[in-house]
Amino acid sequence: MKKLALAATLTAGVFTLAACNSDADSEVVAETAAGDITKEEFYDELKDRNGEAVLEEMVTIKVLEDNYEVTDEQIDAEVNAAKEQFGDQFEMVLQQSGFADEEAYREVVQISLLQEAALTEDVEVSEEEIKERYDRMGTEIDAQHILVADEETAKEVKTKLDEGGDFAELAAEYSTDSSAQDGGNLGYFTVGDMVPEFEEAAYSMEVGAISDPVATEHGFHIIKVNDKRETEEEIEKYEDVKEELRRDIAASKVDMTNAQSKIDSLIEEANVDVKIEEYKDMFAPEEAPEEATEEQPADEPATEEEETQE
Repeated sequence: MKKLALAATLTAGVFTLAACNSDADSEVVAETAAGDITKEEFYDELKDRNGEAVLEEMVTIKVLEDNYEVTDEQIDAEVNAAKEQFGDQFEMVLQQSGFADEEAYREVVQISLLQEAALTEDVEVSEEEIKERYDRMGTEIDAQHILVADEETAKEVKTKLDEGGDFAELAAEYSTDSSAQDGGNLGYFTVGDMVPEFEEAAYSMEVGAISDPVATEHGFHIIKVNDKRETEEEIEKYEDVKEELRRDIAASKVDMTNAQSKIDSLIEEANVDVKIEEYKDMFAPEEAPEEATEEQPADEPATEEEETQE
């Protein structure tokens, strides 16, 4: 299942900036021959270096936890899916990804599920959409594509194809994708392998057809469908994968440009009161700039040019 990310990425490996009391201020956290480092000194250093970003992350997580519930069963399901995917390589993948252990990974999964709950809360997914996606799971598509940065170039490529240009040659000439030198070949793919816009276009096309430019987060694609065949792997029963498909569709519908606005509104409703003086205004709503009026104020003196015109 694809995970959502906020505009300001949340991380699980955050420092805990707990308030220090008078007893803890002098607690030594490191002893050296050159002198000791107290908990207060350590706290102040962390605050100065990363304080605002870390505090924002911690507050955001706290607000998400207050508004949405993520169960141990949900986390277990995600972790087990990852274990099934990577098999014996699971521990190695965790280490390569920067996780100290499985517990650290579970924390990230929890945050990811909280984000997902927040950002898909108002997204509607119909039964028809889920069934259509399930039906597509039984089909694999073999395709080529040409990826360019802008729509104008995409239209230029499409015109050349319409005039009989060779797809593979134009891919090698124009495409910015790593598949360019292989004629834009992508091989066979199925549901969930491609970004939603690309997938929707490919599954809607007939074999042999070439698409108009398709806009995605990566740029503009010209797609050619070479073959469609039944998926070799056995498809699970509809009821067993229905919820996963619903989540996947909902995630694909999230407008990430508005994602941070959603989180900001939740934080605003939480009435956050930051006690650290330097950061006391970090969650204060931004004031809208005053609109300049075209009319000149009555008490503003006329310019020299205006007096001359008069």
